[in-house]
Amino acid sequence: MSTKSILIVGSMAFDDLEFPVPVASASGEPRTVFEDVIGGSATYASLSASAFAPVRVVAVVGRDFPEPMLEAMRARKICTDGIERADGLSFRWRGRYHEDLVGRTSLDTQLNVFQDFRPRLPDAYTSSPLVLLGNIHPALQLEVLEQLSRGSSGGPELCVADTMNFWITGEDALLAKLLRRIDLLIINDEEARLLSGIHNLARAAKDILARGPKRLVIKRGEHGSLYFDDDGVFAAPALLLDHVVDPTGAGDSFAGGVLGFLAEHGRYDHGSMRRALVHGTATASFCVEAVGTGGIQQLARADVKTRVERIRTLLHVGDE
Repeated sequence: MSTKSILIVGSMAFDDLEFPVPVASASGEPRTVFEDVIGGSATYASLSASAFAPVRVVAVVGRDFPEPMLEAMRARKICTDGIERADGLSFRWRGRYHEDLVGRTSLDTQLNVFQDFRPRLPDAYTSSPLVLLGNIHPALQLEVLEQLSRGSSGGPELCVADTMNFWITGEDALLAKLLRRIDLLIINDEEARLLSGIHNLARAAKDILARGPKRLVIKRGEHGSLYFDDDGVFAAPALLLDHVVDPTGAGDSFAGGVLGFLAEHGRYDHGSMRRALVHGTATASFCVEAVGTGGIQQLARADVKTRVERIRTLLHVGDE
């Protein structure tokens, strides 16, 4: 079976990052502040997914976004025909990480050209079999679905969406409409509790699945992830790492790895989803080991396979 292509819609941006301890820069000099780090949900997810399958990206960047980065993406089987270069500055976010590298404080957000972003899919993209709707306004996610439904295939085989607290509380009606049209929702535990209004994650998952999506992934950071569907529940452990530098983009890299594995194998049953979560975990583990996208820009499929084997040892409990 041939590998399927993945459409990823989301943000491409600059991140200004502040860390609690010095981190080695590209020159080898330790620093706590890194500016103009290339980031964004579409950037992280597409680089991660491209270790498995060809990727198509829809996003907007400003005139300041470096062309060499787009060239590097194209070198990794990422089609950039859907990336619009607008007259203005790229989306920029500044954040300060807490001592545990889990919590963070947003210091500044500049939407810039992202303020007026309206995703427009090239004709070739409308028949994409797998789709990842990154964390953007639910209205824009729905616009993408409308364009996909008009494609020659009549819609994707698997549609995956991400969202965040801001949309859960501020755009609940549109989000509810989106949930009825997707196959898989990927959110973290805080978002799952906010969306459902239920603290217990098992009950929260049942509530969310009743809202429309057939499958649900709840990310739990350093505690791994949970997968829910009609066939049961699966818990994927996080990979224990000696060296964690920058968690920015880890969730998007996880989603990219999950979609990449599914595109590679072309099956979306319960067993395939279990394996996909493990591959997403392995992919995200590379992301956190370097500042920005440094850990995934050259990520190879063989690298992921090696870490998947390490995760398998965590799951093996032996015989009675």
